[in-house]
Order: sequence, then structure tokens, then C-alpha cells
Amino acid sequence: MANSHRSGLIKRSSDGARVVIGTIMGVIFGFFIGMSFPSVSLNKINLPSSLISSLDVAITDIHGSSISRSFEDNGPSNVPRIYVPTNPRGAELLPPGIIVSESDFYLRRLWGEPSEDLKKKPKYLMTFTVGLDQKNNIDAAAKKLSEDFQIMLFHYDDRVTEWDEFEWSKDAIHVSVRKQTKWWYAKRFLHPDIVAAYEYIFIWDEDLGVENFNGDKYIELVKKHGLEISQPGLEPNNGLTWEMTKRRGEQEVHKDAVERPGWCDNPRQPPCAAFVEIMAPVFSRKAWRCVWHMIQNDLVHGWGLDFALRRCVEPAYEKIGVVDSQWIVHQTIPSLGNQAISRRFHIGNSEDGKAPWEGVRARCRNEWTEFQSRLNKADEEYFAHVGKG
Repeated sequence: MANSHRSGLIKRSSDGARVVIGTIMGVIFGFFIGMSFPSVSLNKINLPSSLISSLDVAITDIHGSSISRSFEDNGPSNVPRIYVPTNPRGAELLPPGIIVSESDFYLRRLWGEPSEDLKKKPKYLMTFTVGLDQKNNIDAAAKKLSEDFQIMLFHYDDRVTEWDEFEWSKDAIHVSVRKQTKWWYAKRFLHPDIVAAYEYIFIWDEDLGVENFNGDKYIELVKKHGLEISQPGLEPNNGLTWEMTKRRGEQEVHKDAVERPGWCDNPRQPPCAAFVEIMAPVFSRKAWRCVWHMIQNDLVHGWGLDFALRRCVEPAYEKIGVVDSQWIVHQTIPSLGNQAISRRFHIGNSEDGKAPWEGVRARCRNEWTEFQSRLNKADEEYFAHVGKG
């Protein structure tokens, strides 16, 4: 009996030792397995959505630092919660690498590889605000432009398909809204982020004779003379208002003029310098980004804007000028007054027995006064705020 009891104790001791040794070996084996996988991404782990939806996981790296990540349920997959305050407004929840904040008017195919859509990207944007009555005038202008120009037509008479007779029109961008002005269109369809692909933006009237104008040569001169805001010289005729915009036959570009006595308090300020008219302005990409913000939503004729353009470039008397060797003729067709756009309607409407053009002209003058008032008020508010600071 004594020998039997002793052998039982020895057996139980041996079993216990094996358990202890096995446990130790398991711990050691697990340790080495763990070391072979030093990090595990919890993004790859499929956990129940009820557990993940509001879970903040702290991951400690091998140096003991802590990185905070937040997860939220996004249907079948879990997406890291992102917040980047430097992203464009409204896009703070997106990773910066996916954001496309600028666009263009490049026409694309509906098939094939996107990277193969464009044989060539236009570098300049030429816009006209048009009615069908001036289609031949616009056709002549379009034929003065190379494939480096993207043409965009703003139709104020709602007649678009009639332009299909011109081959170039099939590749143009057409925007049709009845009875609006070019500055109304520009404010709404030419946001700087939308036209950022173009080096220069032309915002032209429809009644311009272009017999002596060539688009590529004009761009060459603008770049050569460092003009950020410019216009072609105007052939002197009855429609000429300012000495600054009159063409000078003996030179390529001019940046100042001598006006009538009392018109210029400072020879480096409008209308003697730093000045172009609003009928045919051309803006660099950088200058347009500033000018667009200055256009008022409700002041649709743009009067007074020409005197304020100098605020958008420095020094304005050097970077605003008139290109003389590429000139145009202002035909002074009152399309926004009493020109018949179709048999159905006119751009202007008669009020109080006055001709339509009289009402349009009166509003233009009122807008000029209102724009100047707003600009002066904005200056005063700014400097008052700076003074308080």
C-alpha cells in the first residue's frame, strides 16, 4: 500500500511538471510569433459595426507614442474619420489627395481612356455675349483665333442651335439665359476656379470689328510687355470716349495718355493710366481671380469697374495697358438697348414712354454711382478696422 501511494504521488508530480513546462514553452513560442508581426492595422479587421461605430482606438507604436484614430460606420466598410481644416471650404472631411478644386471647359468624349480625350488643351478663353443678329461679326472674330483658344458664347436671345452653321461653333461652349449682360454671365459662369486652366480670359462685346486683330499675336505682345489687364487699341471714330484706349499707330503698346484738363488728378491713375474699358478687356489668370471677386451680383452692366481694375495688379500703371498693333473697331451697336433680338422681344423694355435704350443707359449711370459708393464704404470700413487693431 505504501509503495502504491508513493507511485501515485510521483505520477501526479510528473503530470504537473509537464503542464508547467508546456505552458512556458507556449508563452515563449507565442512571444516569437508576436515579434514576427510587430504591427497590425485595425483598418483591416472586420469588426461588428455596432462595436466600431463610435469606437476610438488608440494604437501604441513600438516607441510608446499614441496615435489617435477615429472610425465610423460607412456601410459594408469602415472609413477613417478625416478632418483637414486647410482643405477648401466644405471639403474638410476629404483626404487632400482626392480633392479637385479647379475645373475647365474642355470637351470630353463619353468613351475611351480619359487621358486620351484631349489632343490639345486650349490655353486661352475667349467669351462673347451674343445675339443671333451679330452672328457674322462673331464668325469673323472666331476665324481670327487659333486652336489655342476656347470659344464660349453667352446667348442673351435664347437662340443657340442657329449657330450650328459655323463649324467652330460645334466645339464652342454655349450658355443661354435670356436678357442678361456679359457681367451677369461672367459672375455666374467664369468663377476663377472654373477658368483656372486658361492663361488669359477675354470678356468681349459682340459689336467689335476684328479685321486688324490676331489672337496669337495679341497674346505675344501682352506677354512681352508684362500686361496683366489689357485691351486692343480702338480705332478712332465717333464711339471713342477715352484717350487712353485710342490706338497709336507708331508703337506696339502704350500704358498712359494725356486726357482733357481736370480729368486726371494723378497721371498714373485712371483714366490717364492703369485703365482699360469694359467693352473688350483681357485678364491674366491671376488678375481675373481678383477682378471676379469685385464684380457685384446685382450691378449687371459693369460701369465703374474699369476705374477700379487697378486695385487688382501692382504696379497698375505698368501692368495695365493697351495693345496698339492689334486693334479693333467699336461698332457701337446698342444690343442692350433697342436692338431687336427677335420678333418677340427686346433686351430693354420701354418704361414711362421712354425708349428702351434710355432706361438701360439710366441704369448704367446709377450702377456706376452705386458701385463707387460701395467701394468707398468698403475702404472706410477696412481702414477703420485696421485703425482699431
